[in-house]
Amino acid sequence: MGYEYLVAALAAALAGIGTGLVGLSAATAMVPLLIVLCPTFGGEHGAYMATAIALASDILGSAVTTGVYAKNKKIDLRHGWLIAVCIIGMCTVGSVAAYFTHQTVLGGFSLFLCVAIGIRFLVSPDSKERPEKDGKSRLSVREIAISLFFGLTIGFGTGFFGTGGGMMMLIVFTAMLGYDRKTAVGTSTFIMTFTALIAAVSHILIEPTIVLECWKFLLLSIVVATVFSLVSAKFANRVKGRVVGYTTGAILLVLGLSMILINNLDRLNLPYLLAFLRVFGIYVGYIVALAAVLIVIRFTTKVKDHIFRKLLHFVAFTSIVPLVFAADVWWIAAAVEVLFLILVIAALHFFEDFAFYQRLFVEKAKHEVILSFVSLFGLMTVLIAVFWGIFGRAHLFIAMGAIMAWGPGDGMAAVVGKEYGRHKLRGKRIEGTKSIEGSVAMAITAFVCLLPVLLTMSPLPWYAAVLAALVIAPIASVTELLTKGGWDTVTVPAISAILLSVTLIWW
Repeated sequence: MGYEYLVAALAAALAGIGTGLVGLSAATAMVPLLIVLCPTFGGEHGAYMATAIALASDILGSAVTTGVYAKNKKIDLRHGWLIAVCIIGMCTVGSVAAYFTHQTVLGGFSLFLCVAIGIRFLVSPDSKERPEKDGKSRLSVREIAISLFFGLTIGFGTGFFGTGGGMMMLIVFTAMLGYDRKTAVGTSTFIMTFTALIAAVSHILIEPTIVLECWKFLLLSIVVATVFSLVSAKFANRVKGRVVGYTTGAILLVLGLSMILINNLDRLNLPYLLAFLRVFGIYVGYIVALAAVLIVIRFTTKVKDHIFRKLLHFVAFTSIVPLVFAADVWWIAAAVEVLFLILVIAALHFFEDFAFYQRLFVEKAKHEVILSFVSLFGLMTVLIAVFWGIFGRAHLFIAMGAIMAWGPGDGMAAVVGKEYGRHKLRGKRIEGTKSIEGSVAMAITAFVCLLPVLLTMSPLPWYAAVLAALVIAPIASVTELLTKGGWDTVTVPAISAILLSVTLIWW
């Protein structure tokens, strides 16, 4: 039992550092460590109890962090009051729902979240910042819509997963509501103080065993997390954002990967290791072989920049095909994706300052290629984990179909639009230069790529598969047309996956 308290103290320290540096919820670091290394949290509701302790640690940790950022005038609720109300209101609902959810889902999500956030900070250590808000306190229609949607979803996730919502709030505040990073952290920790309080109380009322049997863990975690939150918050307000980002990313990535490894030690036998190496070799071989051909084409022909970029995207999109057919179990496929992504990020980070790198990719913005790879391979990992890992291999066609309805069509839309787009599409919801020709090309390509997936992998009869492809393809094209800020990476596959799921249920 003694070593469990040491683990809890270490987890709380890491949680406090994350909260003070970038406003991360304590659950991001604490829950993986507690459920993997402490037998006390390995029972029927172990992950639920670990989540409650993390939420309780968040209360004072977020409060002292808020105090430091408030002292530096880095809190702004004039434009964030609506999202705060939504988040606080929904977190209780999420707490109740979490109790009735299988604990493997909660624990698995926390491990994945830890790795994903770590990669995010290593790729982009500085949060995207926009010009500071003016003195107006009235919310625009866009801000109201963003606040309602993300406020309700983050609030539910706070109670359900015990995440506190810090990471998502940071992204929403900086990328969508125009906050600078420090103001976003200060505002999000202010909100987390209340959400953590509500969610922690809800968890404890639902499962009083948390206090009766784990009060020592609870008290130790609260004290340690609070101290480290205070120290790291002061540190974050004195150093550059890149230092904070890289520090946070390295800690979370190492922590997440270590916990995933420890949590799967029973599976790491020789047959599984050989299977992993075989799948990894097939996957890397497919990508490297096709990428090598494209690089030769790049330097020996006058292929246009945008066409070359979309050809690279095509290789990345279609890599899901050899991956899922080579792997027998979902977690091997997901592990291959994660390892490959980490290696790619490291390699691109090393080479991106070289002259040939810029000649090869012609980036429009710093880290554009790296962020693109993170979006592509991260999305494929999520789809595989959800529709294969959670729902079973019979639903794998949904993950494959969502990628095929988006990736190849998105590339074709860009190429056709730039080369042959004569009839331009304009409107408030349309970003950049889009054309009817490009949108039609995406719809046709999405249909052509989606239909074989449905015919060969889904239980749908052929006529239902054809009908589903005919309906989903144009919807995917319209979704891409109306999505701004590069978010079609999320919206198109998500809409396609939902439609495929509805089709399966309805049929």
